[in-house]
Amino acid sequence: MTLDALTPPLPLTQLNEEEQLFRSAVHDFARQSIGPLVRQMDDEQQFSSSLIEELFSLGLMGIEVPEEYGGAGGTFFQAVLAVEEISAVDPSVGVLVDVQNTLCVNALLKWGTAEQKKNYLSRLAGGMVAAYALSEASSGSDAFALQTRAVRERDEYVLNGRKLWISNSREAGLFIVFATLDPAAGYKGITAFLVDRDAPGFTVGKKEDKLGIRASSTCELIFDDCRVPAANLLGVEGKGYKIAIETLNEGRIGIGAQMLGLAQGAWNHAAKYALERKQFGKPIAEFQAVQFSIAEMATEIEAARLLVYNAARLKDAKLDFVREAAMAKYFSSMVAERVASLAVEIHGGYGFVKDYPVEKYYRDAKIGKIYEGTSNMQLATIAKLVLRNLA
Repeated sequence: MTLDALTPPLPLTQLNEEEQLFRSAVHDFARQSIGPLVRQMDDEQQFSSSLIEELFSLGLMGIEVPEEYGGAGGTFFQAVLAVEEISAVDPSVGVLVDVQNTLCVNALLKWGTAEQKKNYLSRLAGGMVAAYALSEASSGSDAFALQTRAVRERDEYVLNGRKLWISNSREAGLFIVFATLDPAAGYKGITAFLVDRDAPGFTVGKKEDKLGIRASSTCELIFDDCRVPAANLLGVEGKGYKIAIETLNEGRIGIGAQMLGLAQGAWNHAAKYALERKQFGKPIAEFQAVQFSIAEMATEIEAARLLVYNAARLKDAKLDFVREAAMAKYFSSMVAERVASLAVEIHGGYGFVKDYPVEKYYRDAKIGKIYEGTSNMQLATIAKLVLRNLA
């Protein structure tokens, strides 16, 4: 039985014809082009440069970029489908595509000036990777406890400080950086800037040696009198907090899609192994205990898929989606960790070694509950919104 035969088909009512064709194309690309590189990229802790070039040539790094800027002119939902399908093969590549599309491109589409869009969106669609720099040593869940300072000097801003845990930073040519113009103003001092990699005074620091998604670069950023043209102010002064909140709400749907894809990929391998592995003279898939695990995993994956797709549809329809985005990320990250763990158990001892792929899904799953808003932060958001509706 082939791996594709094990992938449960989606109800046709969830996807229109264009979306089905798009999903199928990404599905095939991920298995044919990414699949053979997964082990090597994880061991070497870096992406294949040819793979990144292929992602751009297929339009997967500028899905929502309008055609006038060289992008695919697609929808947010299509970006979510791409992240899901790619993450089913390698969640490291999934987060590369996710950060580019759901955070960086979306921020420019909504907040960029006409000149910024012309300058940067065409490059983001054509070969430039982007990164989103918000987190700092003292600024994690308390996202606006920023220490990085920005000072206006005539036609420039001068940035000083450090950022941590920044995805895509080794490959990126553009960084969306958040700094404070006035620490005494609290969140109202936060401002966003477009920082080019070659900006004077800017350095990409060490890459973190991570548990999972190891091919994805996560680095420190150092700003030492980094000079940024005033024209690279994103939005307006003091409104960076609004940009951060709104883009992260969208990004959480993308992380939900990454975790959904991860869970589906782990399930695929577990189900295939259960059909092939024999004990006591028959495949272990014929034992009820294994069947129940497979069934529970499939049910939870489908529930996560409905949450993620619903949140993405609401976003595309320009309806309120904050609660649904938090639910999608919270639940999908929980499902990914549980499914990956069960996949290891179904493989038995083989699940604990790198000769089989499920141990990597298990390592990759943990980050889902941490980045772009911890699970506790998602629960706090959900509780606030559902209680407000009751009131």
